[in-house]
Amino acid sequence: MRCGVRKADLFASLVVFLVALPLCVGVAIASGVPAELGLVTGIVGGLVAGVLPGSSLQVSGPAAGLTVLVYEAVQRYGVGALGVLVFGAGLVQLGLGVLRLGRWFRAVSVAVVQGMLAGIGLVLIAGQVYAMGDANAPSDGLGKLAGLVSLPGLLDPVALSVGGATIAVLLLWPRWKRGARLVPAPLVAVGLAAAVTGVFGLGVRRVEVKGLLDAVRLPEAADLGRLTEVGVLGTVIAFALIASAESLFSAAAVDRLHDGRRTDYDRELIAQGAGNAVCGVLGALPMTAVIVRSAANVQAGARTKASRVLHGVWLLLFTVVVPGVLGVIPVAALAALLVHAGCKLVPVREVRVLWRGHRGEVVVLVVTAAAIVVGNLFEGVLVGLALAVAKTAWDASHVHVETEDGGEAGIVVRVLGHATFLRLPKLLDALEALPRDREVRLELGGLRHLDHACAAALEGWAAGRGQALAASGRATP
Repeated sequence: MRCGVRKADLFASLVVFLVALPLCVGVAIASGVPAELGLVTGIVGGLVAGVLPGSSLQVSGPAAGLTVLVYEAVQRYGVGALGVLVFGAGLVQLGLGVLRLGRWFRAVSVAVVQGMLAGIGLVLIAGQVYAMGDANAPSDGLGKLAGLVSLPGLLDPVALSVGGATIAVLLLWPRWKRGARLVPAPLVAVGLAAAVTGVFGLGVRRVEVKGLLDAVRLPEAADLGRLTEVGVLGTVIAFALIASAESLFSAAAVDRLHDGRRTDYDRELIAQGAGNAVCGVLGALPMTAVIVRSAANVQAGARTKASRVLHGVWLLLFTVVVPGVLGVIPVAALAALLVHAGCKLVPVREVRVLWRGHRGEVVVLVVTAAAIVVGNLFEGVLVGLALAVAKTAWDASHVHVETEDGGEAGIVVRVLGHATFLRLPKLLDALEALPRDREVRLELGGLRHLDHACAAALEGWAAGRGQALAASGRATP
């Protein structure tokens, strides 16, 4: 049995390695950093986070979900500051895990998460369409979308053909079930693109290779001092929270794919924090658990954490032994790979389901995505969270006013539910519509919650009618 498990984990590790290799390089290029830094993060995800307890089958590495935020940070602070940002994010994650706050990430509104992924996907697609044609993209998300109108005249038709063919392979290869089980579609698509451009000598941009040691940059004392800057601290917190949320949501999804041990969210958060701290020391990209690699790991038959650790070993060996292979990969092919990944981030099917029963959630999702496209990732998530909280407060503050003619006793008015300031206009409208020539008995015993604003308003209404609110919760004539 042990031998069979070892063989299953070995095969799964090779499959995950083949999936991770082009994605590590593509995410790095899209983030505006050397390709080797993406591989470093993938290696750390296997050798550091892969060894630690938490989730035994999910795989960590650079993720498309953080590409937009990393690109913005690199443009603002420079590649040299990336290590400090990632190191700080790792420390924040370690602290959250030690304080056992990992489980609270499950309380985040699903609509906000889906809106975050949709916004990231849209910005990623818009940016990588430029790269598919070897054109330079505007720096902000709104500029990228606006620039699509004049984009056709800027694209290199040869590079665009390579990118288009790569997407075609990504879509068609999985239809051959047997072949897709043996060789992942991303590797086939990028490999074919590299082979075609090499054989025919196509004049398209290739991945620039500097070597692993040349790309790694250890943070210096001056870099660490930047952690006192308000903007840098905001970016660190954004890295930590978004990477943690993506990792833990990925863990929940992976747990549904297998029957093994469930994820310990706090330990997984510690593992992610440790991995990001190491990535920061090496000046690499931030790390998260990635659902694409994790699902490939489970579907390939992985049984233990050995598969994800071995995938890190294969990435390390590849980077050390044959780094020059990266130099033959066309940038257009990697851009196409990320366009395909970006499309998967836009939850079209989920929006359709939500629209049928929870239209308010769709509003939260759309506003979050739009805020990310117009502004940035951190601001967009904050807007989404604020809107989700406001929606929840609105939904929870239901108040119902019942009136009954009590004959000689006057009109009996019962207020039921949750009386908060959000429903105060409705409550006052109902009370002020009562006839002023009859006595009114106001019963508040059915209220489960009465906030200060509503209590003050009810006292003012009662005083205006020459009545008093009794301590029992009733207004008597």
